[in-house]
Amino acid sequence: MSIAGYIAVALAAYLLGSIPAGFLVGKARGLDIRSVGSGNIGATNVFRYLGVPAGVVVLLADVAKGWLAVAVAARLISGWLFSAGGGKTCEWAGICAGFCAVVGHNYTCWLYFKGGKGIATSAGVLGALAPWALLIIFGVWAVVLALGRYVSLASIAAAVALPPAAWLTTRDWALTAAAAVLTVLVVYKHRANIKRLLGGTERRLGRIEPPPPVAPPSASS
Repeated sequence: MSIAGYIAVALAAYLLGSIPAGFLVGKARGLDIRSVGSGNIGATNVFRYLGVPAGVVVLLADVAKGWLAVAVAARLISGWLFSAGGGKTCEWAGICAGFCAVVGHNYTCWLYFKGGKGIATSAGVLGALAPWALLIIFGVWAVVLALGRYVSLASIAAAVALPPAAWLTTRDWALTAAAAVLTVLVVYKHRANIKRLLGGTERRLGRIEPPPPVAPPSASS
C-alpha cells in the first residue's frame, strides 16, 4: 500500500475515533460531562454522573469506534482503494487504523484535542486485531476491579498486561510493539489517576453521583 493509502487510513480512523460519544450523550441529557468528576468524556465518568444506561451507550460506542476503524475502515480503504497487496500489508493498515482511532478518542479535534483515556476504544481495536489478547486483559481488568473497585487501577493493570498478552496469543512482533505503544499512551493518560491512587483520594466504583445543580437565572434589574 502506498504512503497515500496509509495517510487515508490514518485520517479516516482518527476521525472515526474522534467522535466524542460521552460528550454527545451528556449534551443530550443537558450536562457537559467535562464539567463534572474527572472531566473525562469516557464511559466511567458518564456512568458516575448519568447512570448505567447512558454509560452503557457510551461504552459500546467507544468500543465500536476502535473495532470499526480496524475491521471496516482499514480494510475498506487499503483493500479497495489502494490495493493492499497481501495479509501483512492489511495487518499494518489495521494497526495504523487502530492506533489512530485511539489517538482520535484521546485527543479529539472536536473538543480542542482533549478527550478520553482510550480504554474502551483500545478494547475495540483488540477485538478486531487480537481477540484472545483482549480476553486475557479483560480477565485482568475484571479481577483487579473486583479486588479494589478502582476502575483506573484495573485499566492500568490491563494496559500493562497487554503487550505480553498480545505476544502470547499472536507471536507477532509488530502487533506486540503496537500494544506496547498503546500501554504507554494509556498509562500516560491515567497519570492524574495514579497520583490520586497514591494519595488515597481516587474514587471507587459503585456510586452514582448527582449532577451539579443548575443555578437559576438572576433577575434582571
